[in-house]
Amino acid sequence: MRVQLISKSTPQSLLDDTSTLDQPMPKSTERRKGSPLVTVCIANYNGEMILADCVDSLLNQAGAIDMEIIIHDDASTDTSVDLIREKYPQVKLITSHENVGFCIANNRMVATAKGEFILLLNNDAALFSDAISSLVEFATKEDGKGILTLPQYDWESEELVDRGSFLDPFLNAVPNRSRDYHSVAYVIGACLWTPKSLWEQIGGFPPWLESIGEDIFLCLAARLAGFPVMVVPASGYRHRQGHSFGGNRIGDRIRTTYRRRGLSERNRLCVLLCCTPGWWVVPWTILHITVIALEGLALCVWMRSLRPWRDIYGMALRECWSKRHLVRDVRRHVQSLRRIGLREYLRGFRPIPRKVQLLLRHGAPHLHD
Repeated sequence: MRVQLISKSTPQSLLDDTSTLDQPMPKSTERRKGSPLVTVCIANYNGEMILADCVDSLLNQAGAIDMEIIIHDDASTDTSVDLIREKYPQVKLITSHENVGFCIANNRMVATAKGEFILLLNNDAALFSDAISSLVEFATKEDGKGILTLPQYDWESEELVDRGSFLDPFLNAVPNRSRDYHSVAYVIGACLWTPKSLWEQIGGFPPWLESIGEDIFLCLAARLAGFPVMVVPASGYRHRQGHSFGGNRIGDRIRTTYRRRGLSERNRLCVLLCCTPGWWVVPWTILHITVIALEGLALCVWMRSLRPWRDIYGMALRECWSKRHLVRDVRRHVQSLRRIGLREYLRGFRPIPRKVQLLLRHGAPHLHD
């Protein structure tokens, strides 16, 4: 594996005045002779204790594939930046002066990337040694031109978590663990591979999503544009689930923060408004809002508190309404790219609401600050 860095000039407009790039990049986004085939983008916030596992897994990849690594540090308060500069001088570092969230961090990195392919990788994940070569091999096939991922394994237990995911009617993930399905509805941003040209066609992540649900948006937009979303059957990656933003199953209970749950509800509604094909967006949105309202009221009664409504469900509805002009603009763009109809779009969906399954299996979620 050859890890390259090419140092020239970068347009400041790609970064804005809240970030600095340790090693500037050239203005051209086209791949040139000597440019890397793959750019790996790692969004980091306070990842001092886990970042080395992630970067080392990249440096230890098998095969002779030209690759560059970019890390965006999102105003960490730990010593992440010092660690990167001292231990990984071959990594290109973008430092932000304020915390901007996952979407903007990745948009900045992809804007400076020179690779033909982009791999978004969480700082709490680590690739198997043949991961990059497996992705490259699959991406060069005719049916691998869209968004790809690898099988995901739990960091501690090493059990299979998913091979990509389907979606329920309310855009909740339904994990796919079957080897029989390679085509899925979406893959999580912890390990998401895409041609840079596809990213640019879609426009990347809407920055106002901040964090949570941006991977659903990108995958649904790609599918609407006629590109597959698939899982590579070989290799895989380990992931400390929920470590980067809180929220995961602990024992038999699901634990999550009010902020994460609120962003999830808000962003899934916004993504539904952006990506649902044609006039079906109207009844689908009415159904979604009705379910949000009923779920919020039920959780308030169960917890004997109004906080779930104030900080999660009511907030989601208010903020989605306040962003209606941004949602409208993104919808117009995404729908202009549409090459498939509703029937094809729905092939990635499963009818049973995922939250019902989780409620029956694990009970109501435990919410905390």
